[in-house]
Amino acid sequence: MPLHVPPAPAPALRTVLTALGSPTAVREARTPSLRAAQGPASPELPLPVHVLDHITETTGPSRARLTGWRFLIRCGERAVAAADTMLTPDGWAFSHFFEGPYVASTERALRQAETLTKPYQPRLLSVPELYMLTLWLHGDCTADAATGHPEADDILVPLAPAPPGIAAHRPHRVAELLPVLTHRLTPARATTLLA
Repeated sequence: MPLHVPPAPAPALRTVLTALGSPTAVREARTPSLRAAQGPASPELPLPVHVLDHITETTGPSRARLTGWRFLIRCGERAVAAADTMLTPDGWAFSHFFEGPYVASTERALRQAETLTKPYQPRLLSVPELYMLTLWLHGDCTADAATGHPEADDILVPLAPAPPGIAAHRPHRVAELLPVLTHRLTPARATTLLA
């Protein structure tokens, strides 16, 4: 079943295209593969990046907040880097280019998701408290990609490198994985509070 990739805000895409067209921005990027790329590079597969903070709070369900859009930068047959944008008081702005394991891991997780029988809207969900990034497969394909929170039946696919004890690229329902993450953080917070 194909994924329903949400369209990125046009100003966010424009900032990435402008950065890709700027020899200075590409040259100063700490992405050797982007600097060495042969041929044109294009931004593809825009994914909204949401952050899930304070997952151990007992005041209600965890909420995700949009922090930006990430574009995979493709050159030829593969993604060589990614570009992040962020929302500022003046609108969308280019943040930075980067490369590393999350680029290939994101591509792999998206290919995995394409084999699922149910349609999903792909997003990225970051859990900063665990240094964890997941592909978030949201079950409502018509939802505004900038809003919402993980629903119990949504799927989370941890990207590599995943935290110790959590298998990368193994899909989990939110209702199954979120309690595990909450449990992992709770003892750490209790120890910090007692110290």
